[in-house]
Amino acid sequence: MGADQTPTDSTTPPTSAAESTDQKTTPKDPTADLAIKLAEAEAAAASAKDEWLRAKAETENIRRRAAEDVLKAQKFGVEKMADALLAVKDSMDAALRVENPSMGSYKQGVELTARQLASVLEKFSIVELDPVGQKFDPTKHQAIATVDSEQEANTVVSVMQKGYTLHERVLRPALVTVAKAKG
Repeated sequence: MGADQTPTDSTTPPTSAAESTDQKTTPKDPTADLAIKLAEAEAAAASAKDEWLRAKAETENIRRRAAEDVLKAQKFGVEKMADALLAVKDSMDAALRVENPSMGSYKQGVELTARQLASVLEKFSIVELDPVGQKFDPTKHQAIATVDSEQEANTVVSVMQKGYTLHERVLRPALVTVAKAKG
């Protein structure tokens, strides 16, 4: 051995950079990979369950609010009409409080009240059916009697009670007499 030679340990093999990285990594453990995948799957399932529970709760809240809205609509749906009818009621009450009534003042009061009521009905799309002279329509009219008449058969001759529609749906059919067929 020379002076510039350093002694080497013959028991340790020389190491290169490639050999040192191989020694630092451990062989892959298949159970560790499965454990990681299981943990990820459980986390995803927990997240999906949480989202589902939130969506279910939101659906129940929407259903509950809709049911409350329907109840409110049923309970207070006539509120605007009732408010409009109060003016008609006030007119009737005023007519009853008149101290020295005359037939003329009553007639004027009733006419005014009838116009107010007609205005309220029109405001809420309630249309009066007065079918005199029209063809009998069983969807809008109810025949009370048939009578001999100069009018064509199945024509409304007279109206006993007017009918009404609400947005073209019959609220009450008109009670009518109808012309008989000639013969």
